[in-house]
Amino acid sequence: MHPTTPSAAGPPAVDWAESGVVALTGHPDGPVLVPPGRAATRARELTSWIATVAGPAVAVDGARLLAERAAVNDLRRRGPVSAGGHCQLLPTADGWAAVSCARPDDPLLLGALIGGTVDAEDPWPAVADWVRGHRGAELAERAELLGVAAGPVLPREPADSPAPLTPRPVQGLLVVDFSSLWAGPLCAHLLGLAGARVIKVETPNRPDGARRGNPVFYALLHHGHESVVLDPTDPAGRRALRALVEAADIVIEASRPRALAGFGLDAEAAAARGAVWVSITAAGRQSNRIGFGDDVAAAAGLVAHDSAGTPVFVGDAIADPLTGLTAAALAMSAPADGSGVLWDISMTDVVAATLTADPVPRTLRRGDTWFIDSGTGSIPVSQPTSRTPIGPAADSGADTARVLGSLRIPAP
Repeated sequence: MHPTTPSAAGPPAVDWAESGVVALTGHPDGPVLVPPGRAATRARELTSWIATVAGPAVAVDGARLLAERAAVNDLRRRGPVSAGGHCQLLPTADGWAAVSCARPDDPLLLGALIGGTVDAEDPWPAVADWVRGHRGAELAERAELLGVAAGPVLPREPADSPAPLTPRPVQGLLVVDFSSLWAGPLCAHLLGLAGARVIKVETPNRPDGARRGNPVFYALLHHGHESVVLDPTDPAGRRALRALVEAADIVIEASRPRALAGFGLDAEAAAARGAVWVSITAAGRQSNRIGFGDDVAAAAGLVAHDSAGTPVFVGDAIADPLTGLTAAALAMSAPADGSGVLWDISMTDVVAATLTADPVPRTLRRGDTWFIDSGTGSIPVSQPTSRTPIGPAADSGADTARVLGSLRIPAP
């Protein structure tokens, strides 16, 4: 699902140049590269639409948000290795594929993928050797079966133009956020800036993995949100989780449907009672595919190519912020009749919708500065930039008792 938005962006070359993404795209010892399509322009369109709904408190630059995490973490372009270092582009028997190894259990899963043992400290030689001898379709099938974030790089047809949305303010609405990492939390962050009350929900055994990362970036997305920890394996915890969802105006989650069903949470039922349910997955709720920002973007076709035709990553996990912006715009809308809605947001589709067949401009260097040659002039390439967090994020579970009490939900 991709909301139609009024344009407040410039030509794609300008938006790419100002986003910071181009500086992150290419080989470390080679030229910066302009990505295909109009993802930076789309990001600016989305934040323009959000600002018209929510006002100046959410007047952020969508294009610059795409490289914000890289700015906080001082990431650089690494060609066929993602800026964060956890994903690689590898040749297959019939093309290229993106394979991620970001979670603690991924080396074990990659071993199962290739039917052998991999070095937990450096799984890439064994994985690359296996991938080189197999077709992309086989990799995708095995990856989905095993829960590995991997897929072949394939050209995609852009999605159909979406229908316009009906905006609605979210000031004072209750948002329950089950998501983690970047896409869902960015959506929740923008809703919080727009005046919603955001409650972040984690479980004791699976806190948000982003808590292990840079605390500055985590605070940027989570400051002002209340933190609740509940155990879905405990009957009282499950009842509290259901009660939170029943109280919510907006629910954000990024899990496969069967996982939430195991907790007793029903997206369709929530939408039927009038809630807005934002469901973020790699490839839609009907797919079991696992994916993260880098491998999803690459598999959707958003890669740049060097002079030899070799694909390289675009930016830093760009599917995540693109999806978070899309999700926020959808959450700030509702059917005209005031009924609830279940937004089924495929990260793959969000990325594919930004791709075009337009020629990709080249870059040139003058001194220490890279420029995009737009055909009508040279546009300087900006480095990634970041906003400053307003304050720290709440510790995991710090607000559990107070939040449940305020909503009259019995504590487990």
